[in-house]
Amino acid sequence: MATISIADLKMLREQLGTGMSDTKAALEEAGGDVEKATEILRLKGAKGNAKRADRSTSEGLVAVAEGDGAVTMIALGCETDFVAKNEKFIALADRVVEAVAAAGAADLQAALAAPAESGTVQSIIEEQAATIGEKIELTKVARIEAPAQAVYLHRTSKDLPPQVGVVVGYTGDDSETARAVAQHIAMFDPAYVTRDEVPADQVEKERELVTEIARGEGKPEAALPKIIEGRLNGFFKQMVLVDQDYARDNKQSVAKVLEAAGLTVTSFARFKVGA
Repeated sequence: MATISIADLKMLREQLGTGMSDTKAALEEAGGDVEKATEILRLKGAKGNAKRADRSTSEGLVAVAEGDGAVTMIALGCETDFVAKNEKFIALADRVVEAVAAAGAADLQAALAAPAESGTVQSIIEEQAATIGEKIELTKVARIEAPAQAVYLHRTSKDLPPQVGVVVGYTGDDSETARAVAQHIAMFDPAYVTRDEVPADQVEKERELVTEIARGEGKPEAALPKIIEGRLNGFFKQMVLVDQDYARDNKQSVAKVLEAAGLTVTSFARFKVGA
């Protein structure tokens, strides 16, 4: 049996993040050859990735990369919170978001194909998944381009990396209010900036639903238009950012806060790990 160097064992474990027993076994199988042992460990990890393909990634983190005129945000998923706070996983997220931002990718397909180090974003994720021993996947990507951007990252637990992220694109000069609106979005989860962005078929479906409910409650036919519009307004307050009551002062709408600050929100993205 080949003599296994403690230095090689330590170096391989630090480089690949593999366990003690797996690393030692690979070195023994490779006769002490570090390059062969690395291949053995990566092959074993790749086979493990295939077995883990159907597992869910409900944990993970949100990361951003800010550049000239754009902010890129990603959600990187893993299986357990233990891995989510692992230094190698956090470092992987940083590598991924920087590569995605450098490529200008704005969707998952483009992001996974983006060049990263000696391969692609997909390949470096697969390599890290193989060494960590959990399924890791890039679940969401957004690129917000605007004259100005506000970023808010929220930790749902103090010992975990950020698991909720918001990027707001806007025009105006009040960066403090813009960030406060990003915090509002993190809390209230709107889907659209304005009513005009809500798909017409979605509004019509909601209108039909509230009409049916109102009639089922025995409301007078003459009162229905007012009741329906009132309930539709409630629907818009759930879905539309500018219609919502502002988180810091529910006596004001977000629209009024933006107007007073001289801001116009042009777009936003909100990610929550596992959602």
